[in-house]
Amino acid sequence: MTTVKKQAAEQTAPEAVTLNIYQKLHLAKQSMGKVIKNATNPHLKRNYADINSIIDTVEPILLDCGLLLMQPIIDDKVYTIIIDIETGDKIESYLTLPAITDVQRLGGACTYFRRYTLVNLLSLQAVDDDGHEASRAPKAKPSLDAEKFGKALKAIEEGRYSIEELKATYNLSKEQEGQL
Repeated sequence: MTTVKKQAAEQTAPEAVTLNIYQKLHLAKQSMGKVIKNATNPHLKRNYADINSIIDTVEPILLDCGLLLMQPIIDDKVYTIIIDIETGDKIESYLTLPAITDVQRLGGACTYFRRYTLVNLLSLQAVDDDGHEASRAPKAKPSLDAEKFGKALKAIEEGRYSIEELKATYNLSKEQEGQL
């Protein structure tokens, strides 16, 4: 008998009491450890748990608790649905797919959304390595010395550069802003 089934038996003994979906999820969550990081993001050189690692961690425990995991795509939405097979009760999470015409990119988005809806629905401990760059504080803009500022002004006069681009790229002094 698995640990989850033993816990359920202990909590329901001596009478046979049917657990609701939330009680079953509670039992499942008590048995879930951290998800193993088994993949590397090649752009950020960070490890993360791919969809297969997450499913390998959670699905056997959910099944032991009488819960079925499904991840269908319905009406351009990627769903993660957990169904209580005894009662038919369910909980779900979904994300709407972006309009992507490239099939490989669409497949990547589906996998990414499956991973994130499952992680969020079960509140799994996982590091958001894919979003690592987005969580970093923005880098400070560089300043311009007098010579470079003069070259930028000349490029603006010649139409090769704009004031908006200059302000977006560099941290200008009050004196430099006054010259614009």
